[in-house]
Amino acid sequence: MKLLKKGIITFLCLSLIFLNTKVVKADTLLPNAKSGLLMEVSTGTIIYEKNIHEKVSVASMTKMMGMILVMEALEDGNIRLDEKIKASKNASNMGGSQIWLEEGEEITVLDLIKGIMMASANDGIVAMAERIGGTEADFVKMMNEKAKELGLKNTNFVNPTGLDEENHYSTAYDMAIIAKELISHEEIFNYTSIYEDYLRKGTDRQFWLVNTNKLIKTYQGADGLKTGMTDNAGYCMAVTAKRNNMRLLAIVLGEKEGKVRNKETAELLDYGFNLYEVTTIKQKGEELGTISLDKANLEKVKIIANQDVTVLKKQSEKKKEYKSNVVLNTLKLPIYKGDVIGKLIVKDDLGNMIEEVKITVSEDLKKDNYFNIFMKILKGMITGDLF
Repeated sequence: MKLLKKGIITFLCLSLIFLNTKVVKADTLLPNAKSGLLMEVSTGTIIYEKNIHEKVSVASMTKMMGMILVMEALEDGNIRLDEKIKASKNASNMGGSQIWLEEGEEITVLDLIKGIMMASANDGIVAMAERIGGTEADFVKMMNEKAKELGLKNTNFVNPTGLDEENHYSTAYDMAIIAKELISHEEIFNYTSIYEDYLRKGTDRQFWLVNTNKLIKTYQGADGLKTGMTDNAGYCMAVTAKRNNMRLLAIVLGEKEGKVRNKETAELLDYGFNLYEVTTIKQKGEELGTISLDKANLEKVKIIANQDVTVLKKQSEKKKEYKSNVVLNTLKLPIYKGDVIGKLIVKDDLGNMIEEVKITVSEDLKKDNYFNIFMKILKGMITGDLF
């Protein structure tokens, strides 16, 4: 009898726990959004989607494409963070979100980037556009060319700000590809992960910035990326968050209220983190083997992966074993670090293809000079290695 009572009590307790546990189902996600998706970044796998190819206004999320061009210019050395840019009349006259640039004012690239990514400054992105593109219009052409380069078929930009204009549109899918490309420039997190900061520090025009992405402060692991709001677009956002070794990217478009947008984006991220996990098979830079080439300046160099090799799976799935195989291209000197020399093919224990990633060398491999080649031959003759 005591065992029966104990069993009934245990059953009732478990039932109460189950009834009070909120289980998020895919069909309940983003009920108020026009469109959206959830992507695991390292594999590019789309975990959830809603109307992802529907063309819509995307407001200031447009600035993510402009920031790709800014980050590329920084990496190429065409601009510097400490460079001062003079604000034009065109830039200073931009409405909407701004950092109150004055015509003729000189402001650093660093402050402009903070203003753009934290406060969604329209005047800031126009000042950057004119510096990089020469004119705002030419910068927009560069944005659209980059969209084509990324393979985007449902995106067209008319301005760099995201302000409502006819024929300015994108999709949840295209925004995800743009966001994924932007965060491949990892320095962007130096700005998107800041909740508050100041521009023009130490001057009489010091300006307090607060990040428009409130999830930076309230959601565990969130460190970017970009919000947006216009009459046509509604409330939008791209948010990326990382927990353990898994980074998720959420795109949410066309919400009617900012609080609802934030809530539904957090629920979307929760869905991914609760159900999925990432296994890292090989790390970026990890040695995969070595190569040796005749007449090279080095006897051998390491073969390494250009990126992490990861597998996404549901947490409930059985653990699998994975095998990897290096396939080399025909190689000729010189070979520089970063050059693609072949691929790493990863398969599961059933022989199913999981992933292919590009591989490179850990050091530059160049043609050796004649004196060194002669000395190697001489050494080989002495030691007998040549015979």
